[in-house]
Amino acid sequence: MKLSARNVFPGTVSGITKGAVNSEVSLTLKGGAPVTAVVTNESVDRLGLAAGKDAYAIIKASSVIIGTDLHDAKVSARNIMCGTVVKVIEGPVSTEVDVEIGGGNTISAVITHESARNLGVTKGGHACALFKASSVILGVS
Repeated sequence: MKLSARNVFPGTVSGITKGAVNSEVSLTLKGGAPVTAVVTNESVDRLGLAAGKDAYAIIKASSVIIGTDLHDAKVSARNIMCGTVVKVIEGPVSTEVDVEIGGGNTISAVITHESARNLGVTKGGHACALFKASSVILGVS
């Protein structure tokens, strides 16, 4: 499977909460970081998702928000992963920011150049990556 999405994380389904239309699926990534996804019940059934099953969390870099000083912030995004900035590629319009979140996992975000400048993100600095549960695509092999 080849994907254009920058962020593809292997993990294990740790829980599923079914609603009328959608399910909340909890994954534990290799290394222990939790990821929450909201997908349709049909997708859960079609993928054969169940607790203990291996799956992939896929998140487009453009869906990832970067923040600093967020440890006391209250936000609606279900997924907040903090760590060390390991790469910054600046462009005139967009900047790529890669954050090492532990367990050998690095999450990539593409944000505006102006936002990166305003946040002061630099290699070696601390940052948090945020993304909504509805921005997570699940896959199985």
